Order: sequence, then C-alpha cells, then structure tokens
Amino acid sequence: MEMGGLRETRAGQAIDRHPQLCDVALGLFLAAFALASLRLGPHGEQPRAPGLADAVAICVAFLTVSARRVRTRPALIVTVLTWVVLVAVDHERQPVLTVAAVVLLFTFATRNERRTVWATAGCCGAALYLAGVAWGGGGWWAPENLGALAWVGMATAVGDAARSRRAYVAEVEERARRAEQSRDEEARRRVVEERVRIARELHDVVAHHIAVIKVQATGAKHILAHRPEQVAPALDHISRSSDAVLKEIASVVGLLRGSDDLGGAEAPATEPTRGLARLSGLLDDLAAAGLRVDHRQLGESRELPALVDLAAYRIAQEALTNAQKYGDGTAWLTVSYTAAGVTLEIINPVRPDVTRAGSGYGILGMRERAVSTGGALTVRPGEDGWFAVRAELPAADLEPAAS
Repeated sequence: MEMGGLRETRAGQAIDRHPQLCDVALGLFLAAFALASLRLGPHGEQPRAPGLADAVAICVAFLTVSARRVRTRPALIVTVLTWVVLVAVDHERQPVLTVAAVVLLFTFATRNERRTVWATAGCCGAALYLAGVAWGGGGWWAPENLGALAWVGMATAVGDAARSRRAYVAEVEERARRAEQSRDEEARRRVVEERVRIARELHDVVAHHIAVIKVQATGAKHILAHRPEQVAPALDHISRSSDAVLKEIASVVGLLRGSDDLGGAEAPATEPTRGLARLSGLLDDLAAAGLRVDHRQLGESRELPALVDLAAYRIAQEALTNAQKYGDGTAWLTVSYTAAGVTLEIINPVRPDVTRAGSGYGILGMRERAVSTGGALTVRPGEDGWFAVRAELPAADLEPAAS
C-alpha cells in the first residue's frame, strides 16, 4: 500500500489523501474474506459457521489493520498475542491473524529503522513459531510452523526495502532542492557582486572627470569678467574632460555587456589602457584643474598583472581627486615597485574650512579594489590637517598581464 509506484496512480493519491479510511476499508476486506472462506470451507473442508475463536480473530484483525498507521506497534503486539492465545486455547491457527500480522509487520518495517525492525520481527517470528510447535501440532519442521517464519521474514524484508527506497528518493529530492537553492543563492550573490562592480567602476570613471569639469567651470565663471582670454582654454579643458568621461562610460558599458551579446565570440577591446601607464595623463588633467602633484617613483617600473595595474590606477585617481576636492592644491604621490608588488602612497593637506560631505563610496571602492587583488589599503586622516592613503598591491604570484 505504500510502494513508490502506487503513489503515482489515482488510487495511490486517494490513499495519501484519506489514509485512515483506506485502512478501515482494508480491514473490512480482510474480515469479509475471512468470513467468506469459512462459509465456503477452507482447503476443501466442509463449510461451517464462525465460532467464538473465529469471531475473535476476525474482530482483532479488523481493528488492528484499521489502526496500522496510527498505532502500529500496539496493533502488532495485540495481533501476535491473540494469535498465540487462540492457538494455545483452540489448537488451531487463524489465517486471518497471520495475514494481519504480515500487513502490520510490513507497515512497521516502513516506519522504523532497520535494527529495531528486525529485532521486532525476530521476536514476533519466534512467538508464532514456538506457539505453533507447542500447541498447533506438527513439530519443529512442520510446513505450517516454518511458513509462519517465512511470512514474517518476507513482510519485514519487503517493508525494509520500501523504507530504504523511500528514504533514497527523499534524499535525492532534498539534494535537488538544496542544489536549486544553492544555484539561486549563487545567482543572487553574483548579481550583488555585479552591482557593486558596476557602481565602483562608474564612480571611478565619473568622479574624477566631473570634479575636473566642476573646477574648470567655476574658474571660468570667476575669470569671465576680468580675464576673458583665459575662458577659452578652460572651456576646451571642460570639453576634453566631457569627451573622456563619455568614452570611459561607453567602455564600461561595453565591458559589462561582455561576450554574451556577441554569440560567444570574444568581445573586442573597447577599453583603453587602464593602468599606471596613464598616470601622466591623469596628473596633467589634475594640474590643469589646479592640483600640483609631486610625483616620485621608487624602483624600476615593470609590467603588472592587469587587475593590479587597473586597481593601482583607480586608487591613485580617486585619492588625488579627493585631494583636489578637499585639499589646498598640493599633493604627494609615491609609487614604489618592489619584488612583491607595487605600493602607492598619496598624501595631501586638508583645508580647515572644508567640510567633507562625500558619500564615502570612494574610500570604500579603493578598499574593495585593493582587497580584490589580495592587497590592503590604509587610510589615515591625520588630526594635524593631513590625509594619507597607502595601498599595498601584491603582484609577485599573479599571472602577468598579456602584452
């Protein structure tokens, strides 16, 4: 009644919806079959009316089978004890109780762990066998007595196999559910990481150029009335900065689209060289915006892995942009190449009349870029009016960038 294939049919679904009613129906069927066997005469015997022992056996079989799901163990004990008592008193075996015991043993085996099931089956089999030998007649090797043991063993084995299969199916379904959950969590994690990457990239791309544009526009407004001849260079610089930020945004969008939009083909290189090789251009832009940077390089420059090179450039860009916003127009940049990697240190004074109103995403983005390379970033806002950023990016154990 609980086999896996049956559950896929309409009958199996009805059993799952109304288990207790189905057990009552099974008990009624078993009782009706036992009564019909008595009226027709079992094994070629003469038909007879049910006696007291038959009535007791049929009633016990009906009640215990009807309660096989809700009181399995007590129903099994009552069935076996009734079987033993009736054999001891009437010296006749009751087939209806044997069938009931088989059904109950099968049910018990599907609902308990293996050691308990076989221990219980052994006790039930021993009770039936010894009672049959002692009061049922036939001796130790009588087919009736050995048959009781065979039925007990078969019911237990089938029930245990059904339980094992059901446990296996449940484990497979649970693994599938957990795998699906893991895939969903991984997808959500990648979406969050991608959003952070997009936000960091757009911040790094836009912040510097917008800061330069703001400084140039503010300066042009002030000098318009007194030195109009200097307005044109400022406007030219604003135009170049605007073109640069538009190109870099287009490059970021192109990289974010990736190779999926190209049908699996490799995406073309739309992003310009992003690394310390562009540092001189960055310093020129900042100088035009009014920030004087004392740049020093320690050690011989060398090709860095692409991830480290990009992180170093973006950290320098963000730190110097902050120096331009909140400083007095001067900053010191030191780039040190070592055997282990590259170290950047940016120091600038902070104007006392400036209140920092930034979002803090710039420092967060610098720290994330440093961590993504396996490095570290230290920010030291000095109480004496100085602000220092130090980034240590390892590059010795990373694969070099392709030339």
